[in-house]
Amino acid sequence: MTRRIDRPLALAAFAGLVIAALPAGATAQSYAPAAPGGYASSVFAPVLRDDGASSGVESPRLRRQLVDYATREAPGTIVIDTPNTYLYLVLGNGKALRYGIGVGREGFTWSGVESVSRMAEWPDWYPPAEMIARQPYLPRFVAGGPGNPLGARALYLGHSQYRIHGTNDPSTIGHNVSSGCIRLTNQDITDLFGRVKVGTKVVVLPQTARRAAPSPARATRAPAAAVVPVASTRSEPSFAFGLH
Repeated sequence: MTRRIDRPLALAAFAGLVIAALPAGATAQSYAPAAPGGYASSVFAPVLRDDGASSGVESPRLRRQLVDYATREAPGTIVIDTPNTYLYLVLGNGKALRYGIGVGREGFTWSGVESVSRMAEWPDWYPPAEMIARQPYLPRFVAGGPGNPLGARALYLGHSQYRIHGTNDPSTIGHNVSSGCIRLTNQDITDLFGRVKVGTKVVVLPQTARRAAPSPARATRAPAAAVVPVASTRSEPSFAFGLH
């Protein structure tokens, strides 16, 4: 005597066996770890990756590198060599980390001594009234992010209108392009940001102080981890608008 098989029931059982045989753990995963601020990680990858090359700069001399640098400034001091478009982070023992920078265009350079009074990641940008007067087409506010002209990080200098900040246009490094602020590639400002603190001394050399650039101490990538200890000497002030 043969047993009659219920066709719908048989099909359901077969489908269950197929599902059970599929590999486990096939859940959706992001392409990379979540990036800050909710932006796509692919946008942030060039900023967060320290590959030893200042991405997009035109000349090898403008890439971040360890150099011989004779100075009386204490370790941890930032020296801006305006005419040669270099920023030095003094390490001591005759060494410094050198970064290529963009500086103020003609009529907008400045010199003096300041200190880092505030530090910001992906800062917002509020063009000041004097800049809007010169360039009325500028927006009144740009939120922090990949499209912001301040780039990935900003170091605010005292109570002045100036900052050391990133840029989303690395082709401007090595040129006189800004309204007085000092710009680095996003990779380089991220690296510098991790090595300094509020209170770091910043010495800006005058445009007339041209001198020969120190030679590289070695043709290897700059160290990527150690933070230069700098004692904080000022409390953090309120947010100030500035020129970029």
